[in-house]
Amino acid sequence: MITAGIEYLEHGSGPPVIFLHGIGGGAASFEHQLSSLSGYQCIAINLPGYGNSVAAPWPPSFASLSASLTNFIEAKGSGPVHLVGQSIGGMLALEHAVRRPDQVATLTMIAATPSFGGRDESFKDHFLKARIAPLKAGKTMAQIATQTAPLLVGPSTSKQCIADVEFILTKVSEDTWRGILECLITFNRRDDLDNITQPCCLIAGSHDQNSPARTIQKMSEKLSNAQFHLIDGAGHMVNQEAPELTNRILEQFLGKYTG
Repeated sequence: MITAGIEYLEHGSGPPVIFLHGIGGGAASFEHQLSSLSGYQCIAINLPGYGNSVAAPWPPSFASLSASLTNFIEAKGSGPVHLVGQSIGGMLALEHAVRRPDQVATLTMIAATPSFGGRDESFKDHFLKARIAPLKAGKTMAQIATQTAPLLVGPSTSKQCIADVEFILTKVSEDTWRGILECLITFNRRDDLDNITQPCCLIAGSHDQNSPARTIQKMSEKLSNAQFHLIDGAGHMVNQEAPELTNRILEQFLGKYTG
C-alpha cells in the first residue's frame, strides 16, 4: 500500500504504532512485530528512497524525512501515534518527537543513539568514506549485504536471521545507500533530550557495535520518562534477532499508555 508517497505494510487494528527501519532495512524488517503484536494497528513503512516510497527530496535530511512522516500520519488520519524506530529509524523517531510532539504519543528507540558518533568531525568523514568505498571499488549491494549482515548481529544469531537481514539489505539501491549514509552522519539531538516529554522505551543489544548499549543507557537517564532494556546476546538488529523478547517489551510498554 502507498499513502502520501510512502509504501507500507499494515496489520491489525487499534491504537496506531508506526515502525521505522534502519539504513539497511525496510518495512519487512518488522515482520515479526507486525505478525505478533495484537491489539494495535501496526504500520511498518519504507522510508523515502526505499521500496516504492518516493525519494524526494534527495539526498534526504532529517528535516525532510520528518516532513514525509508528518504527511503520512496526516494522510492516514491518525491522531498521536506510537513511534518505534530501529537504528536511523529510532533517530528519525526522536527527530519527529522534537519537531512534531503533537503527533507522537510514545517513543521507542531500538539500537539508536541521540546523535551520530562523538564530537570529532573526522570520525564522521572516516565512517562515510569507509561505507562508500566498496561501491567505488565496484562492489554490488548484494556483495555488500553478504559482507555486512553477519557484522550487524550478535554471535549466537541464527543463520536464518542473518539471511533475512542480508536479503532485505540487497533491496536497498546504491543511490539510497549513499544518500541515507550522508544523512545519518548529520544527526544530533543530544541537547534536545530534556525537551522530550513523551514516555520513552529504549532497547539495546549487548553486542551492538554500532549503537553501544552504554550510550543508550546514558540517554535513558537524561530523558524525563524513560525505561531501558538490554537484550543480552543481541547485536544491532535487535528486533529481528530477538523478536519474542522485543515484542514482550513493546507489549508491556505500549500497554501502559494505550489503556
